[in-house]
Amino acid sequence: MTWEEFREARERSKVVIVPVGSTEQHGPHLPIGTDSMVAITLAEDAARRSGALIAPPLWYGWSPHHMALDGTITIRAEVLIELLYDVTECLARHGLKKFVYLNGHRLVNVVWMQIAAERAQRLLGVETVIFDPAYMSKEIVDGLEFGPVGHADAVESSHMYARYPSLCKPDRARDFVPPQAELYSVDPHYAFDTLCYVPSTAAKLAEVAPVSKGVSGRPELASAEKGRIYHEHLVERLVTVIERMQQG
Repeated sequence: MTWEEFREARERSKVVIVPVGSTEQHGPHLPIGTDSMVAITLAEDAARRSGALIAPPLWYGWSPHHMALDGTITIRAEVLIELLYDVTECLARHGLKKFVYLNGHRLVNVVWMQIAAERAQRLLGVETVIFDPAYMSKEIVDGLEFGPVGHADAVESSHMYARYPSLCKPDRARDFVPPQAELYSVDPHYAFDTLCYVPSTAAKLAEVAPVSKGVSGRPELASAEKGRIYHEHLVERLVTVIERMQQG
């Protein structure tokens, strides 16, 4: 858009989606930009159906544990808080007052996004919500038989196979399921999910990388059809969130 087109669109739409992802290794079968891409594709489809605006995506997230493998770019959480807040402040000054922060990087992004969202509401007088695909899809993932939630797993792989097939290499996907840490599940659809996630270290990932290739979970269970079902469910949920914000 030009600035004039933006001004016209702002008058029509009350909600802006800010896709937030990461740039980090996703095993040998998915592109490094996976987390950003899934946030972008959800935002695009939901915007078409709802009339919401989409801000340029934040391609970087907090990924210190993935620095063990090439291509990862991690930004300190305190910097990301300031970045997302500044994006919000600028758009608020230009008349947008309702924000959906769309997270593509799972639990690792959520905490700093919550801090930025609270600050924006308190200091800028805007309305903010966080839309997290993992938590918005809990009721369907068992039926899709994705297996355990991890990284470059069946969920992420299926979504990417459905939306960006030319960027994926399914023939290189290999399962790697690490042992479950007792009392510390971080699987959103599991009844005993604790939310007490602390990113691992790059050194620990490097220890298992020769075997895991950066994967945690069962990407061999992934399929484009599962990804289409998953995507459509999330788009419907996101449109519902946007419409409620539009209605005030």
